[in-house]
Amino acid sequence: MEITDIYVNLPVKNVQKTRDFWTKLGFSINEQFSDEKAICVIMKENHIYTMFLAEEFFQTFTDRPIAKGETTQTLLAIGVNSREKVDDMIKTAVDNGGSTYSEPRDHGWMYQHAFSDLDGHQWEVMFGDVSQIPTE
Repeated sequence: MEITDIYVNLPVKNVQKTRDFWTKLGFSINEQFSDEKAICVIMKENHIYTMFLAEEFFQTFTDRPIAKGETTQTLLAIGVNSREKVDDMIKTAVDNGGSTYSEPRDHGWMYQHAFSDLDGHQWEVMFGDVSQIPTE
């Protein structure tokens, strides 16, 4: 089995504030799938998208309650091209209303840090060089 693309759907309190937050992080918006109820953030063109849906709209897709930020239901991990980009993304997220929830971790071959977005969704940002994974 191989998928062609993925759409991660997450509830948000304010679609416009979420749009502003993610565009400040440098992401583009797919306007075809965006309106006042939702925005489609392009994580990797033609492959990975995050749909941020207003809570009321999100609720129309499920009969289960929406997590309110006090609990963790998912950790979303994203890879970038360098350690500097990890740090830059975390700084930009915090400067624009996000927060960190852990210290940076350096595993030698992989460097990671994490932030929570405006609605408490947790994002693990990492850079790794698999050629540096220890063999022992």
